[in-house]
Amino acid sequence: MAMLAPAVASAGAWPTPKGETQLILKFESMRADEAFDLSGAHAPLPADQIDQVLGLFAEHGLTDRITLQFKGDWQDGEDAFLDYQGRGPLELGVRVNVWRDDWTVLSVYAGHAWGGDARNAVYAPPGAGDSDWDLRVLAGRSFAWRGAFVEVQAARRLRDGLPDETRLDLTAGAELAPGWSMLNQVFAGRSEQGSEWANLETSVVRTSGDWSLQAGWRHTMAGRNVPDSSGPILAVWRRF
Repeated sequence: MAMLAPAVASAGAWPTPKGETQLILKFESMRADEAFDLSGAHAPLPADQIDQVLGLFAEHGLTDRITLQFKGDWQDGEDAFLDYQGRGPLELGVRVNVWRDDWTVLSVYAGHAWGGDARNAVYAPPGAGDSDWDLRVLAGRSFAWRGAFVEVQAARRLRDGLPDETRLDLTAGAELAPGWSMLNQVFAGRSEQGSEWANLETSVVRTSGDWSLQAGWRHTMAGRNVPDSSGPILAVWRRF
């Protein structure tokens, strides 16, 4: 459980044990031909929007309660108005476990991100998004039945030159069979400019020794002023 929960939640509430490291390499390929308008109804896009991201997440246990974490990615995409390609923002942060017992854990996280080379409306348009802060509270609960767990993260994203965001991430998982697990994750949020989104990601994870492979599908369930995107995700985890 201690190994599974942080990985599947991508910086989960559970701390990484002292001296241990975990790497997650994740590929996402999203496509949309419709969007949610300001009223939350579907509207056609003038052209398909394509977003492909190859991301790296790393965490290292500095102590049994303090985890150092890093995020970075490479972005490639296009829409009706522009094509973009380049490095996304890099984020470095610290996660601190403030309380835990045999089943429940509570942590806090603070991270700083600086802008990337890719220029688009989400990450770093020219002159904006060069220095962001991510502040979040994370809570998780594990269960004896089939290694099941639930986790919630509430975050505030303070963005330089872009609207600040409030985010809520929910994860639930359980073991299907020895070495096989199923995950359901909801990534929701709202920006101060009025955009809202709720994405569902369902995946299966195969674990063998220090390696894990995750494959699944993500789609936008609802939103306002965001594309109605969907597509596959694939991730490889390695623990040291």
